[in-house]
Amino acid sequence: MAMGFSQTILFAVLAPLGREIGLSEIQVGVIVSASSLTVFIAMPIWGRVSDTWGRRKVILIGLFGYSIGTILFASVFQAALMGLFIPTTAFLCLTVARVSNAAVMAATQPASTAYMADITDVSTRTKGMGQIGAASNFGSILGPAVGGVLAAYTLLTPIWFSAAVTIIAAILVLVALPPAPVQLMKTKPKRLKYTDRRILPFVFVGIFMFMGFAIVQQTMAFRFQDTLSLTAAATARVVGIAMMLSAFFSLVAQVLVLPRLHVQPFTLLKFAMPILIGAFLIMAMAESRWMLTMAMAIQGFGMGLAGPGFISGASLAVSQEEQGSVAGVANSCAPLGFTIGPILGTILYTIQPDYPYWFTCAVYVPLLIFTLNFKPARL
Repeated sequence: MAMGFSQTILFAVLAPLGREIGLSEIQVGVIVSASSLTVFIAMPIWGRVSDTWGRRKVILIGLFGYSIGTILFASVFQAALMGLFIPTTAFLCLTVARVSNAAVMAATQPASTAYMADITDVSTRTKGMGQIGAASNFGSILGPAVGGVLAAYTLLTPIWFSAAVTIIAAILVLVALPPAPVQLMKTKPKRLKYTDRRILPFVFVGIFMFMGFAIVQQTMAFRFQDTLSLTAAATARVVGIAMMLSAFFSLVAQVLVLPRLHVQPFTLLKFAMPILIGAFLIMAMAESRWMLTMAMAIQGFGMGLAGPGFISGASLAVSQEEQGSVAGVANSCAPLGFTIGPILGTILYTIQPDYPYWFTCAVYVPLLIFTLNFKPARL
């Protein structure tokens, strides 16, 4: 929940903050892509480390690391807003700060996913992963709501506040979370390859699915600001509301719909793809605030189904001893998508504002065809 809260606050204010200190759309995209590439590299490592160090310890490393890194990131922005950095220097410092943050932040997600795998079985795995997603989405609902209020003071206030939230979460984990009920490995776990035939279909879908999602996440603030002619502060509020609705409908999918769908994980992806394609079509053609907001809500519902299906499917495809490794691999698909998506999306946006969403549709149609035709092994 804390991570979802912090990430949605960042995405709501990063674009207008970047413009305030003189960064271009592509430079903002590069900052996100560089940090996402770092997470992609680090997540599988932290997943394997959690098999030997323990899930709880690795979760704590990620949470405390995220808090410290966020403070550093906000401090660089503050210096740039005060005129201490020219845009080029600010861009370089922000990139270094965010990459450093990402290297440690990457520990939380795979360790949390592996922890959930440790306390669930085949029959409850999808619901368990859905609960993690629901918690993240609940944070994503609170984030824009709180961030919109705090942005009235300064655009940086929400980021400072998010660092405090993750510190509180880390303290709660330290005090209240029991160790996972599994025997820790005494030897270094075997590395799980992305090309492992058991998880390759999920990796393929995950990378391209999250790449399209990243294109939308990174460009929607620019889309709202330019389409509606908004100021930086107004953009943060409007995008925050849209992201809040997106997270709310994702939460509805995971809390109300997912528990009633007794289907295999890959089937959830088959349900989600047409919904997401519809959302991107609306984004491409939208010219009003309510249409853009509605598209974000539809996207949230689709991702609410797709996320747990993707994660639980990969988890169920391997043995119990490989849960840390598969959690690292599966969760790194999102940052790989966010490595490619923000740069690609901002480049397309600078050419034509609706190009990112038409391109995402073009990516998701083959994914839909693949998921409809693929027959996964019986879980």
